[in-house]
Amino acid sequence: MAVTDPIADYLTRIRNAQQVGHRVVEIPASKMKSSITEILYDQGYILKYKVDPSAGKQGIISIALKYDPITKEPVIRKLGRISKPGLRKYSPADEIPRIINGLGIAIVSTSRGIMTGKAAEKANVGGEVVCYVY
Repeated sequence: MAVTDPIADYLTRIRNAQQVGHRVVEIPASKMKSSITEILYDQGYILKYKVDPSAGKQGIISIALKYDPITKEPVIRKLGRISKPGLRKYSPADEIPRIINGLGIAIVSTSRGIMTGKAAEKANVGGEVVCYVY
């Protein structure tokens, strides 16, 4: 079975791994997934990640998930797809959605690459709102 929406598959794999308490999740790699993973790392949502381009057809991204040391709750509370293959969502720079009043992040695919909503606003570029994380 071919995956029709690789980004939704990526988000679901992270969600499922967190629900059962896995430390590491492996996901087939792509440039877009690598960029999203890098943003999650920079924003402190994951511990670390490693891209292994030699594994499998297109390589594998191994993501070390982050949990609260005391409550053992996952750091990522919610992870959702906004723009889907059947209905793409685009926003100009001044209308990029704020996630929980700025506590979460929106990940936007712009002409200058994939970046957070705040970075896109700062650079004054709009684009496709891929997903949100908080």
